[in-house]
Amino acid sequence: MFVAGSETTSVTVEWALSELIRSPQCMKKAKDELERVIGARRKIKESDIDKLPYLQAVVKETLRLHPAVPLLVPRCSMEDANYMDYFIPVNTQVFVNAWAIGRDSDAWEDPLCFNPQRFLGSSIDYKGHDFEFIPFGSGRRICIGMDLAHRVVHLSLATLLWSFDWELDVSVSLETLDMTERMGITLRKLVPLRAIPQKRELCVDH
Repeated sequence: MFVAGSETTSVTVEWALSELIRSPQCMKKAKDELERVIGARRKIKESDIDKLPYLQAVVKETLRLHPAVPLLVPRCSMEDANYMDYFIPVNTQVFVNAWAIGRDSDAWEDPLCFNPQRFLGSSIDYKGHDFEFIPFGSGRRICIGMDLAHRVVHLSLATLLWSFDWELDVSVSLETLDMTERMGITLRKLVPLRAIPQKRELCVDH
């Protein structure tokens, strides 16, 4: 439980930060939103998350492209079934590929492009009701840590963006930033992100 709750969170934050660094316009939009909502005189609080729709869209887009668990918890068919001309006998172990669903061109326009804007004004969410977007699964076996992940990922990412300006290590450029994925139980970057934080000069009221 500890590994599942911590590694998936750190993986998602790393992917989100990597995508934002690769997309300076998206990074600017996220920072501008934080400036409007948080200002420069206090720390970010959990209650701020609901006031940050663009940041929420960034997290959703990150989970669409890079779901922390690419193959959801296995299911087992309870009875014989026919689906899309396939016969699935009872007791068949079924793996749902959330990674492939999030990149399906039938469900998403320009699916390989990182575009948080697609979620602004959209009712699509990751709570298991929209089957084109199920990074936490769906139904009775939806991830029990979803609510905790919602809080921790948004708060962690917002704090990193609000407290620091980020630039790539001198050995890496936007063109050479490796976004190759390493498949496993979790979906990690094959080459970890190497970014340098520059502390922002903020006047914070404690």
